[in-house]
Amino acid sequence: GTYSLGAGLSANTIHFSQRLQMVKAERPAPKERVERTPKADIVTREYTIHMSKRLYGVTFKKRAPRAIREIKQFATKTMKTSDVRVDTALNKFIWSQGVKNIPKRVRVRLSRKRNEDEDAKEKLYTLVTHVDVKDFKGLETQTIEA
Repeated sequence: GTYSLGAGLSANTIHFSQRLQMVKAERPAPKERVERTPKADIVTREYTIHMSKRLYGVTFKKRAPRAIREIKQFATKTMKTSDVRVDTALNKFIWSQGVKNIPKRVRVRLSRKRNEDEDAKEKLYTLVTHVDVKDFKGLETQTIEA
């Protein structure tokens, strides 16, 4: 149907560019952009990673190596650093039940730290350590204050 544009004109009698100008005139002024401060570059958080959903359908002999890769991928995504280092205790925990029986869930502490090497490509790296918990029920992501 036709709709009124005021002054007795129908939508069909006005050229497209004129209609566009009318729509632009009605538009409210753009809001001021909020200046975002960069996130604190050094931060530590605890996460629960659900391993079985990430390893579903993976060949048995490839599960533990794949689990380590998935943990690294998770850390890269959440901490936004390409340099991820997995602690030996976490590696031992993943491999503790052999190559194919990976623990269903794992609680990890991700610490984004400054790189001490002056010639490093990245200024920051993420250290992934294992947090030993008895039960995963009711656990949420926690930010640990330094």
